[in-house]
Amino acid sequence: MKRTILLDGDTVVFAAASSAEVETQWSDWLWTLHANLEDAVERLESSISRIVGDLGADHLVIALSCEEHSRWRPKVMPDYKANRTKSRKPIVYGPLREYVLEKFDTYLRPTLEGDDVLGILATNPKAYPGTEKIVVAIDKDLKTIPGKLYNYDRRTLETITPLMADRFFFKQALMGDPTDGYKGCPGVGPKKADKILDDCEGESALPDRELAARWWEAIVETYEAAGLSEEVALMNARVARICRSEDYDFEKKEVILWSP
Repeated sequence: MKRTILLDGDTVVFAAASSAEVETQWSDWLWTLHANLEDAVERLESSISRIVGDLGADHLVIALSCEEHSRWRPKVMPDYKANRTKSRKPIVYGPLREYVLEKFDTYLRPTLEGDDVLGILATNPKAYPGTEKIVVAIDKDLKTIPGKLYNYDRRTLETITPLMADRFFFKQALMGDPTDGYKGCPGVGPKKADKILDDCEGESALPDRELAARWWEAIVETYEAAGLSEEVALMNARVARICRSEDYDFEKKEVILWSP
C-alpha cells in the first residue's frame, strides 16, 4: 500500500530557520544576528528528505497553521498561548514558510492550527483514500489523534488506537499544558491524571463510550474538588482537543467545539 506523510510543517520550518541563525561579535559591545535563507532551505530539505526516506513515503503533505490572530482557541480561552506573545520567531521563519507554501503540497486553513489540520486529514476517510496515512510530528499532542504517528526525532513509529487517543485527550484536559498556556486542574500532574483515569477503568473492560463517560465524570469531579466548575473543565478540554474530522464542519469551514 502507498504511504502518505502528513507532516507538522510549523515545527520543521521553525527548526530549520533557527539552525540557520548565526551570532557574530564585532566588539565587546556589539553583537549581531543574521541568517542565510539558502542555509535554512538546505536544512529544511535535508530534514524532509530524511523523513521521507525513513518511511518510504509516496506522497508528502505539509500542514501549516493559519495566522495567529485568526485561530479559534483564543476565542474559547482568551489566555491560550498568551505566554508566547513575546517570543521571537527566527529571522527567516517567514520567508522559509513562503518557500514551503510555494514548493510543497501544503494544507493551510482559516482558524486552524497545524495540529488541527493534521488531525482532520488523518481521520478523514475521504482524504487520500487507499493510502496508509502517517502523521509525522514530535508534539505529544498528536497522541490524541487515532492512527499512525511517527516521531522523527526519536525515529519511532506507533499506532494510536481510538481508545488510546481518547485517554490521552482526557489526560491533557486534566493536567493542562503549560507550553500551550492552559492550566488544567490545579494540583494535577501526569501521574495523578493517570491514576484518576485508571480508577475509572475497573477490573473488566468497558465499552469505549461508557469508559469515556466515566472519564469525563471523574474529570468534572476533580475540577469541582479544586473549587472549579464544569464550565472550566469543559473550556480546558475544548482547547486540549486536537480536531478530528468529526470536529470540523467542512461546509461552513468551522470547528465544532467538543462536547461530552
